[in-house]
Amino acid sequence: MAFWSSTSVLTSKVPRKILFMFTLSLSVTYLFYSLMSCYNSQLQFPLQENYVYQARLVTEETTFVTLREKLYSTASRAYFDEELIERTVTEQTLVFSTDKRDAARAEERTAGWDRAQAATTTSSSSSSSFHSAADAAAAAVEKEHQDFSTTDSDLSLRRAPNCTSDYGEKKLPQAIIIGVKKGGTRALLEALRVHPDVRAVGNEPHFFDRNYERGLDWYRDLMPSTLEGQITMEKTPSYFVTNSAPKRIHSMAKDIKLIIVVRNPVTRAISDYTQTLSKKPEIPTFEVLAFKNRTLGLIDASWSALRIGIYALHLENWMQYFPLSQMHFVSGERLIVDPAGEMAKVQDFLGLKRIVTDKHFYFNKTKGFPCLKKPEDSSTPRCLGKSKGRTHPKIDPDVIRRLHKFYKPFNNMFYQMTGQNFQWEMEEGGESPGSRD
Repeated sequence: MAFWSSTSVLTSKVPRKILFMFTLSLSVTYLFYSLMSCYNSQLQFPLQENYVYQARLVTEETTFVTLREKLYSTASRAYFDEELIERTVTEQTLVFSTDKRDAARAEERTAGWDRAQAATTTSSSSSSSFHSAADAAAAAVEKEHQDFSTTDSDLSLRRAPNCTSDYGEKKLPQAIIIGVKKGGTRALLEALRVHPDVRAVGNEPHFFDRNYERGLDWYRDLMPSTLEGQITMEKTPSYFVTNSAPKRIHSMAKDIKLIIVVRNPVTRAISDYTQTLSKKPEIPTFEVLAFKNRTLGLIDASWSALRIGIYALHLENWMQYFPLSQMHFVSGERLIVDPAGEMAKVQDFLGLKRIVTDKHFYFNKTKGFPCLKKPEDSSTPRCLGKSKGRTHPKIDPDVIRRLHKFYKPFNNMFYQMTGQNFQWEMEEGGESPGSRD
């Protein structure tokens, strides 16, 4: 009782202005040490030795011109209508208004500080009220550091708070993951976002294929704020198969870095179909959609699930505007079996320190692919949402063999164009190891 009475007398003699200034100084000190802890943590990761991948060049007698003529021949031209590329149901993308988000965030911060100040003005009655005001102010500062970058609805967990969310400036991307759909682009982006020097918008902006008329200012406003030395990124897999995207991106930034995640085109097509089937169970079987005339072996190359996998055809369009030195190709299969190895090459390509290593991954047997985890503890891994890891439907082996035969010349040409052999022909006997959506 003597302690509380003496404390009450002491606080009653302290002017309110001094109490408020003391509370404010505590808040500023908290903010300073929070920022210092964020930046110091970036220096605690080991730097691995440089990793160089030597790809094997594949030769093929058939020229790309011959393949194009064959693809567009009279027998198949009717089934290759470019307007049908959107026939498959595509994922809906949520584009959040940054202006509204910033306004709401400002209102939250203002309300937080108002509550802290109101609590401070009543603190003269007791020492406990004073500590409540300090806690409220500290909570308001911590709230200011929350990461407001949005993610796709299929992610099961939000990212941890990022210390740079309210600082720096918004810039146009210096790197873009342009493809391909169902190749592993989401897994790659989430792994890259672990790196402290990468800031990426979580949802797919679809600027260069659907929202180009909104202008670059609208596009820039979608990006997260970055500090000096950080890279701004986004990913929209449909860019790779959009004819107008290369020219538009080149007009924005001629030196931009492009990342393409590719996967065995047969497995990729089945994964694409699996995703559509989960949304529209009434659609025909894969075998029906893949062939215009199965008896004659006439493949319906206009079906987007199959057309996306003709990588050489789409890459030819990009090479008219960008050299291969500005492109990096990620193997979707190796991203599953060796995520750290693929991430090492991606970080080298982006000019980043090799911070994302094998310590960040844990293989989830249930889903069939790696999950992210924090290297410094043994917390529960952060996996992609329930829409990832779906088991593929069983496909007739004869259909798979015919598709492998269809893709083989285009794959070989793709190997030649990129200088990398992805060894998809080794999987012709059936589906690839990554037989999940």
